[in-house]
Amino acid sequence: MPTVKILPKGIEYEAADGLTIMGAAQSHDYYWPTTCGGEGRCTTCACLVVSGMENLSPRSRAEERVLVEERGQQALETPIRLACQAQVHGDVVVEKVGVRLPFALGGSSLGDKEE
Repeated sequence: MPTVKILPKGIEYEAADGLTIMGAAQSHDYYWPTTCGGEGRCTTCACLVVSGMENLSPRSRAEERVLVEERGQQALETPIRLACQAQVHGDVVVEKVGVRLPFALGGSSLGDKEE
């Protein structure tokens, strides 16, 4: 099963093939910052792909449109993906601050327990 690693905290979890980066995190009870609830309408969930871009689904026209509207045309020249849209098909490492376990499961805004 593919593995997703989230920097800078080093969070790591398995993702069923075809789940989005954010959906897989949520399936493991991680909080992923989002404003639109994963509908691909904002860029709050956006993450920088450090490695494994080839293991993600290609950007859709809708994802590209949102990135350009919210972050400018130059966003398409960077390895930024909407975590709610990028489907995992292999190992990937991304950078995203704010990903954490919910407070009820031991997460905090200052740091999380290790898994």
